Amino acid sequence: MALEHKTGILPRKAGKGYVSGMMVFEFFSTGMPAIAASAGADFLMYDMEHTGIGFETLKDQMAACRGLDIAPLVRVPTTEGNTVGQVLDIGAHGVMVPMVESAEQARFLVRRAYYPPEGARGTAFGIAHDDYRSAHPIDIMQAANQRTLVIAMIETARGLANVEEIAAIDGIDVLWLGHFDLTSSMGIAGQLGHPDYLAAVARIIAAAKAHGKMAGYMAMNRDFAREYWAHGFRMLAYGLDHVLLKSALAEGMALIDELSADEKGENR
Repeated sequence: MALEHKTGILPRKAGKGYVSGMMVFEFFSTGMPAIAASAGADFLMYDMEHTGIGFETLKDQMAACRGLDIAPLVRVPTTEGNTVGQVLDIGAHGVMVPMVESAEQARFLVRRAYYPPEGARGTAFGIAHDDYRSAHPIDIMQAANQRTLVIAMIETARGLANVEEIAAIDGIDVLWLGHFDLTSSMGIAGQLGHPDYLAAVARIIAAAKAHGKMAGYMAMNRDFAREYWAHGFRMLAYGLDHVLLKSALAEGMALIDELSADEKGENR
């Protein structure tokens, strides 16, 4: 099922042809979702893979998103145990999974993320994921499956080699390019202009289009956003929270230094 044919906040917004948001690595303030929503973000992607954030902190963030026109998503560190199910149970609208390398892995991810009959997610009702509502289990499961977004990260040479098979799996909504990991795996670490990397980007886009899926990418700045939009990526995370703050603060500090220098020049 294509993303725009699902229900829920983020799939609904996909009807405009793209979705945009931000990665969250450092700032887990309860005001963050409202700030991001007021800035026009469609989603927040909370990172568990690289930050050490735990379920209790995440649950507060999921609650802070409730009632806002923004979708909370989580990059999980693994599909082992019940990590995917726990993230969804506390209120995430979708999951991103690192280093998906085969159709078999993609099928396993789908089983973890969806309720029967689409998957085998463990059932729990009247909790955070369904806003503590009382409803028939079948209705709750159908609504959850319609809302849940599943993102497979293509960031290894093996994942790239199998990207068409991964894209073909029902239940995978987005192919997400992990540029640094992919170039490292390909033996061209950080060489984002290398012909082999650019061919990989084109292959991911082609696989997504062939199977009616969206292609996703984290644009580190305006130049990256323009470049990867041109490639065909239509789910874009614009930067990381701490990088955006640092950039804005550095700009302000440079301005103050400039004002000081100008003043000293005038006083000579």
